[in-house]
Parts: sequence; C-alpha cells; structure tokens
Amino acid sequence: MNIPQTIVRAAGVILLVLGLLIWTGGFGGLVPIHMLVGFVLVLALWALAYLAHRAGVGIGLVGLAVVLGLVLPILGLTQAQIAPGEDVHVVVRIVHLALGLSAIGVAEALGGATRRAAERAR
Repeated sequence: MNIPQTIVRAAGVILLVLGLLIWTGGFGGLVPIHMLVGFVLVLALWALAYLAHRAGVGIGLVGLAVVLGLVLPILGLTQAQIAPGEDVHVVVRIVHLALGLSAIGVAEALGGATRRAAERAR
C-alpha cells in the first residue's frame, strides 16, 4: 500500500466524522479543520493520480481524479453561497458528500490499477 492511498483513507474517515458533526449542527467551529483535511485528501488524490499516470493507468481514471480534486474544494468552499436556503442547501450537502465518497472510491481504484500495472511491468 502506498502513502498517498493511506492518507486518502485516513483523511476520508476523518472528513466523514467531521462532516457529520458539522451537518448535525453545533460544531461549526470544526469547519476549518474539515477544510484543511479536505485539502490534504485532494493533494493525496492528485499524488495517486500522478503515480497512476506514470504507471500507465488509463487517462480516464486519472482525469476523473484530477477533476474531482478540483470540483470538491470549489463546491465545499462555495456551498453556502450556492444555496443559502436550508431546504436547497441540503441538496448541495448531499452532492458534496457524494463527490467526497466518489473521490475516496476513485483513489482506491487508482491504487488498485497502479498495483496491477506495476505487476504487469515486471
């Protein structure tokens, strides 16, 4: 297992816990920590994408990781402005959660594809 994948896994768990605490209310002070850990996850995802690209993994999966890494922080940083009303804001939160879980899944796929590519190269 490589270091960026381990970082994505650990950051993913931390982000889910922080996100649920923030979402349920009363823990708004955790938002900056959530954002910082989110940026760490994105950097680790991009590192995985780079390693996967170097190993010969298909550009589709690598490109998806790069795009998710761009979209997630933009959505996270602007979600309060996108839908200020609570009824609509819950949809933005769900989309943010779904994209975050997708990023973790893409990281796992990148890790597996990179390992398989390395085994074929031997």
